[in-house]
Amino acid sequence: MRVLIAPDSFGDTLTAAEAADAIAAGWSSARDDELILAPQSDGGPGFVDALAADGGEVIESTVSGPLGDVVTARWLLDGATAYVEVAQTVGLGLLGRSPDPESAVAASSRGVGQIVAEALTRGATTVVVGLGGSSSTDGGAGMIEALGGPDAAVAALADVDLVAATDVDNPLLGPAGAAAVFGPQKGADADTVRVLEERNADWCVELDRVAERAVADLPGAGAAGGLGAALLALGATRTSGADLVAERTRRHEVMPTVDVVLTGEGKFDSQSLRGKVVTALAGAAREHGVRTVVLAGQVRLGEDDMRAAGIESAHSVTDFAGSVDLAMSDARAQLTGLAADVARTGSWA
Repeated sequence: MRVLIAPDSFGDTLTAAEAADAIAAGWSSARDDELILAPQSDGGPGFVDALAADGGEVIESTVSGPLGDVVTARWLLDGATAYVEVAQTVGLGLLGRSPDPESAVAASSRGVGQIVAEALTRGATTVVVGLGGSSSTDGGAGMIEALGGPDAAVAALADVDLVAATDVDNPLLGPAGAAAVFGPQKGADADTVRVLEERNADWCVELDRVAERAVADLPGAGAAGGLGAALLALGATRTSGADLVAERTRRHEVMPTVDVVLTGEGKFDSQSLRGKVVTALAGAAREHGVRTVVLAGQVRLGEDDMRAAGIESAHSVTDFAGSVDLAMSDARAQLTGLAADVARTGSWA
């Protein structure tokens, strides 16, 4: 068979490229198939690496991390187009500790603005910001501050084609908003979620002013802790991060030629159905009659929902490893073992 291996990243444990290598190693130990590796991203962790495979210059910049510590962030400059990965500057893995209520409030997107500013000095006329994997829920206030404030940011980006790459369609505020849905993943307890919600509501008044329209309810405004709202206020258009990566990695050309798609992510749950890599792949595969199999750190989606999304089966690294701790501490080996087990037992068929 021809097998397309196209995972997203597995949170902070494996990049998309590392996950693809692990799945390939396991699968090839059990079956002699032709494997095509195409690591994916929906704009979150691994966005730059997935895009850089098709060329361009990867630049390393020293910027402010989520809690003010200096971090080295990688971004891509391809001609006059800059690709910025939010997770490189404000990712959960850059906190230096487990997320908690204090870090949930303090984490800033300032480093994103610093990279955007550098991209402009290097002549970028298009700036694509991949949204996902953020530890911050500051509504993009840090990013805009790094660009000199709201009015200065608008002026700096007036002649720039700004793009927000995200497959998350959540609004900024409310029960489906950045604080309520994603805050707990970033260490926020119930009281902290309320603090973040109120802070973003106050900040949105300023975003609406510079945008000259209401931005809070726009699809994607809640992406990356509200960075989506800030980008939209600055004139960004929203595009699918998964589709952008798919186009650059020529996934659409490969899809009709394969028999099975192996994909995965850290947690396969209801959020995966909101246009993330896994379901975007499954939808594309279904159009060509290709089966999609998911290997994920954790599987928290029922069979009916999976089938409706076009997914043949889903398999959990945690279940294979026997514990969450082992699945995370030995992620590569456990994912390799799971892939070998799935290939050997034929549970993908």
